Amino acid sequence: MNGLIKRAIERPVAVLAIIFLIVLFGFVALRSIPIQMSPDIEKPLLQVRVSWPGASPEDVDREIVSRLENELASLKGVEEISSSSLTGQARISLTYNVGQDMDKATSDLISQLAGISGLPTDSKQPRVRTSNSDDSPIARMALAELDGTGDDGPDLEKLGQFVENEIVAKLGRIEGVSEITFNGGGNFEMRVNVDAVKLSRYQLSVSEVLDALRSSTSLASVGSIDEGKRTYAVRAEAIAYTPETAANIIVRTEILQTGERVAVRLGEVADFQFDTKKRNSFRRLNGKDAVIINALREQGTNVVETMERLRAEVDSLNKELLNAKQLQLSIVYDETTYIASAIELVKQNIWVGGLLAFSVLVVFLRSIIPTAIIFIAVPVSVVGTFVAIAGLGLSINVISLAGLAFAVGMVVDASIVSMENIFRLRQSGLSAGQAAYKGARQVWAPILGSALTTVLVFIPVISLELPVGQLFKDIGIAISVAVMISVLISVTVIPSLASRLLQGNTNKFSHPFAIWGIDHFARFFSSIVVGYAKLVIARRIVGIAMVVTLLVGSVGLSYSYMPKLDYLPDGNANFVFGRIIVPPGYSMEETLRIAERMEQAAAPLWDKTQEPAGNQPQIERFFFVAFAGGAFAGAAAVDPDRVADLRPVLMRPVFSEPGVRAFVSQASLFGRSVGGSRSISLNLTGDSLASLMQVARSLTNEIDRYFPSADGNQMRVLPSLNANVPQIKITPHLEKLANSGLTARDFTSAVDVFNDGITITQ
Repeated sequence: MNGLIKRAIERPVAVLAIIFLIVLFGFVALRSIPIQMSPDIEKPLLQVRVSWPGASPEDVDREIVSRLENELASLKGVEEISSSSLTGQARISLTYNVGQDMDKATSDLISQLAGISGLPTDSKQPRVRTSNSDDSPIARMALAELDGTGDDGPDLEKLGQFVENEIVAKLGRIEGVSEITFNGGGNFEMRVNVDAVKLSRYQLSVSEVLDALRSSTSLASVGSIDEGKRTYAVRAEAIAYTPETAANIIVRTEILQTGERVAVRLGEVADFQFDTKKRNSFRRLNGKDAVIINALREQGTNVVETMERLRAEVDSLNKELLNAKQLQLSIVYDETTYIASAIELVKQNIWVGGLLAFSVLVVFLRSIIPTAIIFIAVPVSVVGTFVAIAGLGLSINVISLAGLAFAVGMVVDASIVSMENIFRLRQSGLSAGQAAYKGARQVWAPILGSALTTVLVFIPVISLELPVGQLFKDIGIAISVAVMISVLISVTVIPSLASRLLQGNTNKFSHPFAIWGIDHFARFFSSIVVGYAKLVIARRIVGIAMVVTLLVGSVGLSYSYMPKLDYLPDGNANFVFGRIIVPPGYSMEETLRIAERMEQAAAPLWDKTQEPAGNQPQIERFFFVAFAGGAFAGAAAVDPDRVADLRPVLMRPVFSEPGVRAFVSQASLFGRSVGGSRSISLNLTGDSLASLMQVARSLTNEIDRYFPSADGNQMRVLPSLNANVPQIKITPHLEKLANSGLTARDFTSAVDVFNDGITITQ
């Protein structure tokens, strides 16, 4: 190390060139580092989703979930399998061991699913989805009518193809956007309305009609034919996608006694129509129907730049396409709002902290030149850290920025120790070169030791493969790299600059300027310290008593002022999210009515034509989505500091409905769930659902007693304790079915068709 110090003093140009390169590479790396809200956390979790339209949760659990769980339990590395059976769909989550190769795990899962057979014929193919932080949209958009549009405005439920082809397709081509999803819009479908009377007249069953429809369409390559010099590919095409072609589908062919063949065509027993699909949800934004569009980013992209491109495309769509159709696409949620504010806050802290540190150094060193030399360590260390962040594939986020903010005060420590010792020797009469060499040589070992202790503290955190290790890796690397760069600066840059800038007459350094007031306090404080040192030397019992007092006092004060423990702070996200839980069996129309009551209560807070009651916060935007079995709503305040006051606004109208509950919470900047990190999850498992329900009721009563809702606590039970969904069971008489020439399958198909229809094909 002594040789490095000597060469740095002898070759100041080379030192400055190295510092220039560090800063240059830091700025180059800064342009390539992705900027996002929080670090990417790779969770060893995969999810399998299966759709079975119309099936009850019991049927989904019996026919799909049980079968998949048995098949997937043999996968290597699976630590836990959990499932959720809902109406018409199943979700199976597989949690793997920490350190599992998730690419190989995904490949094995897809291969295992491909070999599973025996699932219901009308269920969809299982889909695999990875669950990690990237699943959270960086932007949520809403397509709604322009303000002032009358009753002759466009019907959003007939714009499914338009939304998919003209909006989703264009947004999906934006650089940095991985996927665009949307809810609403409605797609058209061709409906075949079967006449039961005509079926009876022709003695046809519904099963025969269904079989004819399913087998009427075929698109397949069937080989090739060599003819002369050419080879022709052969395709067999039988298309029945239009009312005209579907009407000519032959359901049955009968041979009369005369030998004549008579065909019964589908058009003779059914009629056809094109219409939009049946709605499965209602979506409204500030009192108007809307289509919700979500944008997900590609991993490793700069969220800020991606959002800039997304905003430009949204503006272009509105001007060139949507406004002419009386439509408006609005960005209702933008993740970069919080990123920009966090970056601005960190910049402010760096500037304020730097100025305060500069002021303190001037007060203690009483010279501008040594202070300026020391302060070179701040920009070089911080900017140089970006090289390591880029090289390790990390991102600039709130966690890494916090690390850089902490490092500002830490990186000057090494330079202060080195410069103060050099300056002391220079004041004692040594030349600038001698003071620079001896001063840096005397203190490099404790400087390096202090830096290594800081780095070693973060090694256990950085080496953890758990989510907590991935989360805090950024702050550990940012601080460690910045501190090690500051050590290098303290033994190269500081002595090199000091040997040049501290030249001249020794008197101008040995007689620092005086500061009235501070010097008097410093002399008073120095006398107290010296007096206490003499007293401790004379009476050791005083020193022991002081040590014990400080130890006990620090422990007591630490315990008394211990802040509330939490995994991550929730922050002040300007968004309140509420979920409406309705009794089992409630229709979508009834759920819509309940959600509209919430909308009516919130309307005066965003509608300037209505007068809000009391001192309630103004709402910037309000939306809700209602569907069969529940609804959820969200609101953002004009004043972000009053967003928490919107909770009672959303909850009050819901609690007036008998049997209906609302779960409302302010969103967290870091937590993926609605409640952020301030939530406790309890899982009950057992062999009997009835016994589990009994235990769950007792447990909820006890929890409500210890955490009463009057104190703002909220409790949500999944599934509902009243899980008995009302249903109508139809049991056919098998003997009468046989006498009618029907099977139980024919009967079930007929009930399904005449009740709410069957999807034949996409």
